[in-house]
Amino acid sequence: MDQPISQLMIIINSAISNLTKFCDENNVELPNLNSPSFTQDSEAFRTNDSAAEFAKLAAAACLHLATILVPPTDVVYQLVVGSHHSAAVKVCLEANVTEILRDAGSEGMHVNNLATKCGIDASKLARILRYLATHHCYREVEPDVFANNRVSSTLDTGKSIENLTADPSTKYESSAFPALCNLHLDIDAKCNVAARAEALKDAEYTQSGDELTKTVFGQAMNTSLSFWEFLALPEQQQRQRNFTRALQGFTAMQPADLIFKVLDWPSISPAAKVVDVGGGIGTTTTPLIKKYSGYTVVIQDLPHIVEEGKKLYMTEMYEEITRGKLQFQGYNFLNQQPIKDADVFVMKGILHNWPDSYNGIILRNLREAAMSSTKLIIIDYVIPYACQFSHETEDSFEEDVNVDAAPEPLLPNYGPLNDQVYTLDMDMMYYFNAQEHTILQFQQLLAGAGWRLTKCRAINTNISLLHYLVALPV
Repeated sequence: MDQPISQLMIIINSAISNLTKFCDENNVELPNLNSPSFTQDSEAFRTNDSAAEFAKLAAAACLHLATILVPPTDVVYQLVVGSHHSAAVKVCLEANVTEILRDAGSEGMHVNNLATKCGIDASKLARILRYLATHHCYREVEPDVFANNRVSSTLDTGKSIENLTADPSTKYESSAFPALCNLHLDIDAKCNVAARAEALKDAEYTQSGDELTKTVFGQAMNTSLSFWEFLALPEQQQRQRNFTRALQGFTAMQPADLIFKVLDWPSISPAAKVVDVGGGIGTTTTPLIKKYSGYTVVIQDLPHIVEEGKKLYMTEMYEEITRGKLQFQGYNFLNQQPIKDADVFVMKGILHNWPDSYNGIILRNLREAAMSSTKLIIIDYVIPYACQFSHETEDSFEEDVNVDAAPEPLLPNYGPLNDQVYTLDMDMMYYFNAQEHTILQFQQLLAGAGWRLTKCRAINTNISLLHYLVALPV
């Protein structure tokens, strides 16, 4: 049998060969790591599913190969000192290092000049930047001369140093990805300190594992409030704004036409009623009205949220609102569902925010209101196992329940390449005593509430682990 190293080399060589061939034939360039700025043009090759898969395979195999070849103590050590990485990024983010280096271009700036502009000791700043440059975030052009590269430039808010200095509170406005990073560097860092073993063994918390107020977040912030209640405090306004911007950053990473990928919409009634449960201001499902004028779309969320949505769309979709084709309804999904004739219920990003005891209530409320033909669409992350399914488990799935796996000897979940969804799972545990669900957990959760999982597909396997699931009433 081939050694894993040989198998990994075959995967790498084949994937890189196919990727470069595609780029040559289509006149598409691969990213340049040393580019002083990041642009979406550098990601053009990923718009082709095959090319994106080749890149994904090669990257996953390289990471797997490195883990085999370096000493295991080095692997563990990198996990242990991960907080140093995030602390170094936090310094650069808060000191506007990326924005300062923007004007220096590919030639870079000496750390003495950089330190003067951002107010940090030059010797310490050089060590921080060299540490990050070692991980390909920033570039040391010459001794003590640093420049942005493709990676570090993603931290650029696009604002001038003059504006950032005059009003630091506006740094993350219209800056989705830096805002997302700031969220992790702020709240997550505190939660990571609180999430020590003795805290997770604390009887007060382990026996209240489904309570919204008995969380790692609560311990970290020394509060008995839930995550949402805490952010609503007057003194937490800046955190609330930053959290909202971070969510915008997360949403921006998802396909704009997402709702059209989750169902064969022409196959349902041309006068269908679609209910977006917990739909916020309506961003996900309002595009349906523009394409299918016979539909009625109802956005359900807490009253103050749907009022914001109605105000937002009153100009753009005035006629649809006045005709009742687009409705905004105040509703708490922990209560009985008032709509009994929905053709489709849609829930995007809801179940991962709530402990499963609450999810059972949410799903049962929908089941009790559903017609026999009602479809339930769940749009959420499906977290992969780090092992292969047994044949018996695979055989238990419906035909359209598809769980993609990487080829051996890679981990089936592509290893650290998909780290993002596992990080999100930790966040859900810390903030809400909730979780991202595996396919088996989704199957069990739905079955317990009277739904049968009939379909599961990735929205785009090459971008993220965001999936859509279709369930029917039992």
